[in-house]
Amino acid sequence: MDENNVISVVENLIETNRDGQKGYKDAAEHVKRPDLKTYFNEQSMERGRFAMELQAELAKLGKPDKKVSGSAGGAMHRAWIDTKVALGGGDKTILESVEAGEDDAKDTYNKALSGNLPETVKAMVQRQAASVQRAHDKVRDLRDQAKAAA
Repeated sequence: MDENNVISVVENLIETNRDGQKGYKDAAEHVKRPDLKTYFNEQSMERGRFAMELQAELAKLGKPDKKVSGSAGGAMHRAWIDTKVALGGGDKTILESVEAGEDDAKDTYNKALSGNLPETVKAMVQRQAASVQRAHDKVRDLRDQAKAAA
């Protein structure tokens, strides 16, 4: 994999994590259940840490001043959540939206891992991907529980 491609993969992962950080924070502000609020805030902080780790790797790859934020698609997704909540959507609706965001994050990590990354980058991405998968599965299970309770 050429260096420019590695840089674009890392930038894409940073953007994905910034979206996740903001998305989880937004979800935490809207949910009613305290356990969900706590979990979403924890995930927001973790995605922020992931983005910072990746940003440090970007500097090692020769792009020290490149600051990557979230995507326009992520902002639109958060606005959609806000709209659904304003229309009366509760915790189940928020969990469904968070899971959709986690599906995107999982796909981004899987795509990154399908490439030929340098070992240091690959190890970091594998560790982060495992955490994203665990978060996805937990949110999916919470969503299923909320559906069953409805």
